[in-house]
Amino acid sequence: MRTIGLIGGMSWESSAEYYRLVNQGVRDRLGPTASASCLLWSFNFAEIEALQHKGDWASLTARMTEAAQKLEAAGADFLVICTNTMHRTAPAIEAAVRIPVLHIADPTAERIKAAGFRSVGLLGTAFTMEQDFYKGRLTDRHGLNVIIPDAADRAAVHRVIYEELVAGQVLAPSRETYRAIIRRMVEQGAEAIILGCTEIMLLIGADDSPVPVFDTTALHAHAAIERALAD
Repeated sequence: MRTIGLIGGMSWESSAEYYRLVNQGVRDRLGPTASASCLLWSFNFAEIEALQHKGDWASLTARMTEAAQKLEAAGADFLVICTNTMHRTAPAIEAAVRIPVLHIADPTAERIKAAGFRSVGLLGTAFTMEQDFYKGRLTDRHGLNVIIPDAADRAAVHRVIYEELVAGQVLAPSRETYRAIIRRMVEQGAEAIILGCTEIMLLIGADDSPVPVFDTTALHAHAAIERALAD
């Protein structure tokens, strides 16, 4: 079994889901006493969040590459960045280590294409929805048409993530807000919805959308299991 290097703590709420999913997946594959071989680097998210909203991506990149190098030195065979937003730093991490980085957008896009969809709505932080590091990969590498909410809806999605979900608050009014935003993206032509923040699955799931949803946390964790157990 290969050792998974998890770069987490962004937030720990979703990192706990990664840890649960990879261990449950390995147990399902190998037997009731089996668990994943993994290493976890967990950030203090308060520091990361402050740098994100300050726009200090140079400092964020330095911290992420340092974490990646430490996981590599500790024996990780490949890396999983347990957050969509911080995949903005993935190219720098790939350049800084000798082990592979399993990009969260790739297993998500592959599953969407396998299901026959080409036009997808994207929910995530403002950074993920508005910047090109994520949308561009979905479009350029995978040929998907990506629909994002309008400015007011993007602000609402972002606020719920940073003010509620990363703090472990799952509130019914916010679920209704997300449901309404999803309906509006479907009206714009979205055939499916990407839950493009690793905390969003704490709030909504398949029953909250009139079209299929693709949970990046679960898909990323599943891809990590497949790589860890591959011959």
